[in-house]
Amino acid sequence: QVQLVESGGGLVQAGGSLRLSCVASRRTFSSAGWFRQAPGKEREFVAGINWSGDRTDYADSVKGRFTISRDNVKMTVYLQMNSLKPEDTARYYCAASPVYRGPVIRSGVGYDYWGQGTQVTVSS
Repeated sequence: QVQLVESGGGLVQAGGSLRLSCVASRRTFSSAGWFRQAPGKEREFVAGINWSGDRTDYADSVKGRFTISRDNVKMTVYLQMNSLKPEDTARYYCAASPVYRGPVIRSGVGYDYWGQGTQVTVSS
């Protein structure tokens, strides 16, 4: 069992930036990712990263604007979000897997642990 706690969400104007953090309760986990879900919408993949951080993947909608990174010493995964758009408004969830299933996992079923989420609201 791993507890994931997200933070860093908030209300920002379009074009602004936020950095989300996800802290894991245990040191050992492999792939990590960020997902988001807006009201009435399906949960969607945002970004993923492997253990070493040298492999990343992004949804087309955020590529070039968001950056995922991790600090394994701090047991933390980050999502730097720049040039935010109103359509980025959603609750953002951190996910992690303790086992290796590939360099980056886009599907939510590939992750074992999930945080409670942090709300990101982008005003127009």
